[in-house]
Amino acid sequence: MLRESGQQTGDDYDLGAVNGGRGDGGVIAGAALVAFAEAVVAGVAGDIQSARRAVIQALGPAAMVDAAAVIAQFNAIDRVADATGTPLEPAKAEATADFRPGLGINDFPSAEGKI
Repeated sequence: MLRESGQQTGDDYDLGAVNGGRGDGGVIAGAALVAFAEAVVAGVAGDIQSARRAVIQALGPAAMVDAAAVIAQFNAIDRVADATGTPLEPAKAEATADFRPGLGINDFPSAEGKI
């Protein structure tokens, strides 16, 4: 979604920032948002609290709530897809083929047999 919106707006986003990269990825407070998402997925309470505070400081409390909702939704969608073995749709596989290897997505255990 971010890549597509960047193509529409002319913005250049570094998707590598979301998978172990550095920096903000071209997104305002991107590093804080990535740290928040990673903390939530890891489930370490102290890290979540610190990351939450960093997002609030950078973007405000309403943005932190929005970010938390996005993190929760993406986590839920991925878990349902993984649990049911839902394959990636052919059109999405084609549209993402150029950047999946660079992000290591094809190497995720949950990607096996789905791409």
